[in-house]
Amino acid sequence: MEKKRYYVSVQARTIMQNKGDSAYELEIEATPEQVEYLHELFHAVEEEDNDTYIRLHNPATVYAEDDVLEPFDKYMKEVYQMLYDLGTQETKKHIKSMNILDSL
Repeated sequence: MEKKRYYVSVQARTIMQNKGDSAYELEIEATPEQVEYLHELFHAVEEEDNDTYIRLHNPATVYAEDDVLEPFDKYMKEVYQMLYDLGTQETKKHIKSMNILDSL
């Protein structure tokens, strides 16, 4: 399947085909199937973000015993790994400079 260029905002969790549609941080080359999987990852991040918000605002949460950010962090690393794998050279350079992926 042919790859196309997409413009991604991790902050807004958006993937756009047109550069001027909205603000973006990263550029990738991906197939429609890869874009669909990235959408699924963004959805998982959103769900974990909401769950984490609720859990962190629960006074009964014991932070030392409950690693509330672990699922969120797992999905974010998966997002950034995929963006790195599909990214342009500039995207790869930017993600590498963030020091968030152990494999780099």
